[in-house]
Amino acid sequence: MTDTLIFDADGRGIAYAEEGSGPALVLLPEKGSEIGYLGALAHSVSAEDFRVIRMGSRAGDASLSELAQDVVDLLDALDVKDAWIGGHGFGGSIARIVAIEHHDRVNGVILFGVESGENLPALAEGLPVLVIQGTEDDANPPANGEALRDSAPGLVSVVPIEGGGHDFPAAHVGETSWAIEDYLDWD
Repeated sequence: MTDTLIFDADGRGIAYAEEGSGPALVLLPEKGSEIGYLGALAHSVSAEDFRVIRMGSRAGDASLSELAQDVVDLLDALDVKDAWIGGHGFGGSIARIVAIEHHDRVNGVILFGVESGENLPALAEGLPVLVIQGTEDDANPPANGEALRDSAPGLVSVVPIEGGGHDFPAAHVGETSWAIEDYLDWD
């Protein structure tokens, strides 16, 4: 696996790891998950000619906008001009904010399950969204992804991972990786 590094801008001390080469994909874990949580998925996707950057969160409280800015600051430090931004659960909400507030830096969004709630960020206008959804995910049920697709039918695609619970990005690495690779090759 890849070594974890620390991006230390303004004392934020954010863990990250990168591997592979080609178009960039940033992966943001679920709230409370360590950076290694999406390591196997990142390794699988990077083997298909993608540069995958996994990123942790800063310590302490931060707004979604501040967390989105952390993503962009790391992209700047790594000299990445644009990327696909993907996130699991809460990481997906951060990805959506990156796409809204830094539209010119984002090629599209990948959501591993869709959070529910009234205060969720909208979709970035005109950017494609891939929802990969575990069919047995109790935390972010499949209906959330379907509702997002129904709200923007031309922009949102949904790929189910049969039998996948909330931890499907780590437990169903092959199926999740294939869904990403297939979608990004289509684009």
